[in-house]
Amino acid sequence: MSSNAALRLDATTPATAAVETGSHRCCDLALDMLVTQRGDASAEVERLLTDDPGCVFGHCLRAALIVRAESAASRSALAASIAAIEAACSDKNDPMRQHALAARAWLEGDSAHAAKLYGAILTNRPHDVLALAVAHALDFHLGRRRVMRDRIAKVLRRWTAAVPGYASVLAMYAFALEENGQYRRAEKIARRALALDQGHPGAIHVIAHVMEMQGRVHDGLAFLAAVESAWGEGTGLSVHLAWHRALFHLDADDPDGALAIYDEQIATAVSADIASLADGSALLWRFQLQDIDVGERWRSLADRWAMHNLAGARPFYLVHAMMAFVASGRPIAAMRLAEALESTRGNGASSLSPEDALVAPLCEALLAFARRDYTACVEWLKRVRHIAHRCGGSVAQCDVIHLTLTEAALRARQARFARTLVAERTARKPASRLNRLLKLRLGTLPRYHQWQAPVVA
Repeated sequence: MSSNAALRLDATTPATAAVETGSHRCCDLALDMLVTQRGDASAEVERLLTDDPGCVFGHCLRAALIVRAESAASRSALAASIAAIEAACSDKNDPMRQHALAARAWLEGDSAHAAKLYGAILTNRPHDVLALAVAHALDFHLGRRRVMRDRIAKVLRRWTAAVPGYASVLAMYAFALEENGQYRRAEKIARRALALDQGHPGAIHVIAHVMEMQGRVHDGLAFLAAVESAWGEGTGLSVHLAWHRALFHLDADDPDGALAIYDEQIATAVSADIASLADGSALLWRFQLQDIDVGERWRSLADRWAMHNLAGARPFYLVHAMMAFVASGRPIAAMRLAEALESTRGNGASSLSPEDALVAPLCEALLAFARRDYTACVEWLKRVRHIAHRCGGSVAQCDVIHLTLTEAALRARQARFARTLVAERTARKPASRLNRLLKLRLGTLPRYHQWQAPVVA
C-alpha cells in the first residue's frame, strides 16, 4: 500500500486499489504537485495518461486540474476524462465516479453545483484532498469566502501531521482565514504549514497576502526575499508571488523596483497561461492609475492576450484582458470583447453570479476611463461596488476595482464621494503609503496631469 494512499481516496475501494499497481507512484507524485503547487502537475498528469490511458485516478487528476483552473480551453479533455472514469466505474458510490459527477456539473456550466458535489465527497472521505482542493478553488472563484473557510474547518479535525498532505490542507485553511480577514490566525497556521513542509508555496502565498492586507510592506519584501528559492521558479504561484512582490514595491514608493520585477518575473515568465496574463494586467493597471509611464509594456501584454481564445473564459480574466486592450489602444479588440460580453447579461442580473454580473459593468467602466470619461466610469462602478469583493479573485485582486473607482472619482472631481472612498481605504489599511497620497489629494482636488491613454472610440 502506498504511503500516500490517504492522499488519493479511500484505499479500501476496488477502484483505488487498482491504482496501487503500475501507475500509483506517478499518481502520488502528480497529486502532491497539484496540492502543493510545486512543479507542473498538468504536464505530469498528461505524461501519466500517455503511458497508461486507462489509469482512472489519472483521469480524476486531470479533471480536478481543469475544474480547479476553470479552464474553458480544456473542455474536450475534461469530457474525455469524465467518460473514461464513468466507463471504468459503474458503481455510482465509487469515489472516482463521484469525482466524475462533480466534474460533469462544472462541464455543464454549474460551478456552484460542482462545488457542492466535490464537497459532498468529503462527508464520507474527509481525507480526499483532491476533492477538497477542487471545492476550495471553486468556493474561491465563486466569492464564497465563508463557505471556503468553513468547508475546511469541518474536515480539519480529522487530519493530523501523520496524514500525507496535512501541510497543504493547513495552507488552504490559512488562505481561507486570510480572505475572511482573520489575519493573525491565518499567518500562524501558514507558518505551521511551513514548519511541516519547508518552502510550501501555498503557505508562502498566504503570508504574502496577510502582509499585503496589513500594509506590512517592508516585512513582505523581506519575507519574499528570504524564501525566494522556494517560490521564484517552478511553482504554480511563481508569477503570482512576483506580482505580490511588485505590489509591495509600489506601496513602498519604488515603481522602478516594481517594473523591474514585472520585466524579469512576469512579462518573461515561461508560463504564458491566462492567470499570468491577468497578474500582468492587474499590475500595469495600478501603474496607470498612478500616472506611471510603462512604455511599450501594455502593447506587448495585449499581444499575448490576443493569442488566447477568450470564449468561455472566466469573467475575471475577461476584465483583465480588457485592461490590456484599452490601455494599449486596441479599440477593435476592446469593442469585440465588449460585444461578446453581452451574452453574460443573460435574462437579467438577478440570474447571474456576482462574477458574471460584474464583468460587463467593469469593462464598460474601463472603456470609459480610457476615453477619460471619468464620470461615466464612476457611474458604471457605482452600480456594482456592493458586489465588487466577489470579483472572482482574492480581496487583494478585487481591490483594483476600488482603486479604479477612487481614481475616477478624484478625476471627476466628485469630492464628497472621493472622500468616502479614501476613508474606506484608509480604514482598511492605515499604513499604506498609497492611501496616504490619496488622502492628500483630497485637500483641494487640484487639476493635475491626467494619464494620456490612447483614446478608445
